[in-house]
Formats: sequence, C-alpha cells, structure tokens
Amino acid sequence: MRSIDGVGPQALTLGQSLVLTRLLAVGLLVASAAAPAQSVPQTLAQINQALQSGQADKALALLQSLPQGGASIGDAQNLACRVHYAEQVWDQAATECQQAVKLDAQNAVDHDWLGRAVGAKASHASFLTAFSLGKQARVEFETAVKLNPKNQNALVDVGNFYQQAPGIVGGGTDKAQAIATQLDKVSPEQAQLLRANIAEGQKDYVTAEKDFKTAIAASAHPAEEWTNLASFYGRRSRFADLDSAIQSCETAAEKDPGIGLAFYDGAGVLIDVKRNPALAAKMLGEYIASSSKTEDGPLFEAHVRLAILKKQLGDIAGAQSERAAALALAHDYKPALELKF
Repeated sequence: MRSIDGVGPQALTLGQSLVLTRLLAVGLLVASAAAPAQSVPQTLAQINQALQSGQADKALALLQSLPQGGASIGDAQNLACRVHYAEQVWDQAATECQQAVKLDAQNAVDHDWLGRAVGAKASHASFLTAFSLGKQARVEFETAVKLNPKNQNALVDVGNFYQQAPGIVGGGTDKAQAIATQLDKVSPEQAQLLRANIAEGQKDYVTAEKDFKTAIAASAHPAEEWTNLASFYGRRSRFADLDSAIQSCETAAEKDPGIGLAFYDGAGVLIDVKRNPALAAKMLGEYIASSSKTEDGPLFEAHVRLAILKKQLGDIAGAQSERAAALALAHDYKPALELKF
C-alpha cells in the first residue's frame, strides 16, 4: 500500500466514474453527509479498508466524499483505479491511474498500477489496439522498476511481462531472467516462480517443476506457492499431483490465517481445470469467512465464483444467495449481473 504522505498539492477532480447516481443507488451519500467530519487521511484509510474487504460501492462512495483537490488527490486517484480494476472496468481503471501518474510522475506504485490496468485493457482489445497498449504497459512497468528497483510488485509485473510478451512489444526471456536475478535480493520465492514460468514457457517442464518446488521451500508462508505448483500440474494434466498440491495448499493455509488468498487461488485452479467443484466451493467459503481478504481476491468475485459452483452442484437457492451477496458489495459488477439461474 502506498504512503499517503509527500504528494504535492494539486487541483484535479476525481475520475468521472465517481458519479452521483452510483452513490445514490447504494444509499451512502446521505450517510456520509450525516457522519462527523474526519481527516482526509482517515477517509483514505477507510477507502483502502473497503477495497481490501471487497466493498466496492462503499469505497467509491467514500472517494466521492473527499475534497476535489488537495495534497492527497493522487492517493485518491490510485485507490479509484484499483477499485475499478477489481471490478474489471479496465477503461476506467486506466483513466484513474493515468491521472495519478500525471499528479506524481515519480511514484513507482502509480506507474505499476497503470501498467496493470493498461495490460488488462490490452488482453481484451483487438490485435492492433493490444499491440499499442502492450508497449505502453511495458513502459509503465519499466518506469516503476526504475523509480524503485526494490518494489517487489513492479519487479514481478515486469518480469511476467517479459516472460509472456512477444519480442515485438518488448518481451524476451533474457530480460525476464535478469529480473529474476533482481528479485533474488527482494523475494527469493518470487524469483523462483518467475524462473519456473520461464522454464515452462520454454517447454522445460522438469526444470519448471523443480523451480516451483524451490519457491515453496523458499517461502515462509508457502500456501500461495502451492497453488502455483497445482496450476502447473493442471496445465500438464497431472491431476493426481494437482490434487496433492491443492491438499498441501489447504493444509498450509489453515495453519497460516494471514494467507486466506491461497483458498481463493486454490479454488481458482480447480475451477480452471473443471475439477472437484465441491472442494473448490469449500475453499471459497473458507476465503469468504477468513479475516485476511484482499483486493487480489475481490470478495464480490469470490461470491460470484461460489454462485457458479453452487449452481453446478444443484444448490440454486445458494447460488442466488451468493449472487445477491456479490451485488450487495458491488451493485453493477457485470459478471454478477450476467449470472442466470
């Protein structure tokens, strides 16, 4: 989470997406008007908490309650970007992050988030548009790393970009390997995960499996790393090994209450390979009930995934309840609105 200090005073309005009609729809504008006045840092902290706990409507309402200018406007733009990113509204996310970068061009976190938002837009765009957006995403990731060479998220993002993107937009295995070397000094497990992805991309599956396992051994909280190994097994159709890795993930997560995201990601692996929906539903339920939810696993998305699984398992009433729970948190979240029973 970026600091809320040190941003110079500016006078830009918040994103056009923070419209009055949305706030009226969730009924929070009146409540905020009636609440006692509080400092901008307090409100920003509440917005971040709402974001982490998957309360998108609340986060956007609180953003609207902030002053239209001031020293913390850049932090508000960054948070608005991340709320829209979680809701998969890529255009708005990119617009908000672009504004944050304009306000503070030296902020590595803002550049990294802009790279993510632009990259997400690229993955849903036509070929020619994706080509241009892909190059822009690379520039933003590289800028983030240049501004802060020890920023783990930025290093992971640029490393994954180099590993996955074609050379025509700036990808390359040699570049990805160099980032893995930088990551060794910041996060050894993330360095090994990147090496595993590089090896897998080169069809060196023996080395890839070894690197995934090394990442598990290097981590003090290995539940999440187990999901990466499970996903690898799924891509290789090694389902017995996948089941074992998911079991290890669940065991590690149960022993480590601060790593609830592993339940979310483990369920995602099972969903991707269309395997064991009952266990996937159980893991999503554990994530929803956990005290360590995060924007990396938006709560409203967890409810949508669980709704789909419950429908598959024949629990239509339960599926409808999960859909309603998602919409209560993010009332115009498109995947929830599109669910049919």
